[in-house]
Amino acid sequence: MKLLALKETHPAESRVALTPELVLKYQNFGFEVFIEEKAGVKSSISDAEFVKAGAQIIPDISTILAEVDVIISVQRTDVDFAKTKADLVFITKEKFVQKNVSTFALDLIPRITRAQGMDVLSSQSNLAGYRAVIDAAYEMPKILPMMMTAAGTISAAKFMILGAGVAGLQAVATAKRLGAVVCVFDVRAAAKEQVQSLGAKFIEVKSDEKNDGVYAKETSEEYKKLQEELLKEAIKNQDVVITTALIPGKKAPILISEEMVKSMKPGSIIVDLAAVNGGNCALTQVGKIVEIGGIKIIGHENFPSRVAFDASKVFAKNIFNFVDLLTDKEKKIISINREDEIIKSTLSC
Repeated sequence: MKLLALKETHPAESRVALTPELVLKYQNFGFEVFIEEKAGVKSSISDAEFVKAGAQIIPDISTILAEVDVIISVQRTDVDFAKTKADLVFITKEKFVQKNVSTFALDLIPRITRAQGMDVLSSQSNLAGYRAVIDAAYEMPKILPMMMTAAGTISAAKFMILGAGVAGLQAVATAKRLGAVVCVFDVRAAAKEQVQSLGAKFIEVKSDEKNDGVYAKETSEEYKKLQEELLKEAIKNQDVVITTALIPGKKAPILISEEMVKSMKPGSIIVDLAAVNGGNCALTQVGKIVEIGGIKIIGHENFPSRVAFDASKVFAKNIFNFVDLLTDKEKKIISINREDEIIKSTLSC
């Protein structure tokens, strides 16, 4: 079997779907491993490291497409499929459809115990939450921890995290490690215990409406009004607000209005992790840092890519674990079990 890892072409994408430490493991499955030239450069991985690990570097992938059984990528899909095998397996992050190709979208991995090692959303969101705090710390004109000096006491920075999923909880943990005072809002009542276990304050809407599920869901208009009032008051005193709220299959909800932004102190920061999905802040611009009335709004398109070395490491391991599921190690062939829950969830076409 032959496996090819692509070089990403999107300007905001610095990750790669294969790392050197996994080459031998793929070979043990029965794969001959190829990687496009300079695919790992933006992740600080040289071609020489891949060659040392046993991979073959391909300057022009069109020369090998007819032989390849499996192609892996982060988000690139612009391959000349006229040159590929009819039964090619293509594994990437997002859903796409291609005639005569079995395509798998790892964003669709189900949240079950057996699939945790393949869960790219969790692994990448975890790093996004970390990077959001680092970006905020870099942009803000204050330090995060409290300091007592001969010249006086410097108070700790105040962080508010909107959404206590994987990204939000990592943002809480990172901000706390750096010495910030942290509060968190989430529509899910179940998030309260997790937030408090990290030493942060949980703020919540006083309402009879409950969301006890794993994922956030659409709330009533009455709840939204109460939520808006709560956030209006809380946001005025924050130095940094990090938004992470997403509703599966829908545009990101607007949590921070233009009015709320204008109520914040000059020098405050908003980091919008939902920017690429429409943004949680009404003034977010995707791929940009904008300053409005002294408030900086950070809307980077791809936060995990900003820590590309480690993001690639865990993303590549997620893909490897998924390929493990598709491979018959004894017969050295690809074997797609369409009855498997993970396969059914991720098979785009």
